[in-house]
Amino acid sequence: MTGKSQTSNVTNKNDPRSINSRVFIGNLNTAIVKKADIEAIFAKYGKIVGCSVHKGYAFVQYMSERNARAAVAGENARVIAGQPLVLNL
Repeated sequence: MTGKSQTSNVTNKNDPRSINSRVFIGNLNTAIVKKADIEAIFAKYGKIVGCSVHKGYAFVQYMSERNARAAVAGENARVIAGQPLVLNL
């Protein structure tokens, strides 16, 4: 056990209070980039409460909208695994 907490796979799209604290990450090379990689990249913007990875995209759920907005501003168009990310709230 590493002592690192695991984030949930759930990013609640139905909770109106959390919708603005959720980040969509598009154009993601999920054949190379894994959930742990996404969490490592996006954790510097705040506490991640959920992360779900799908084919070609992912969602990261933060505790606050402020953290989500900072992540979008800081990582949009960043090139990972040869592809520029497309981020939106």
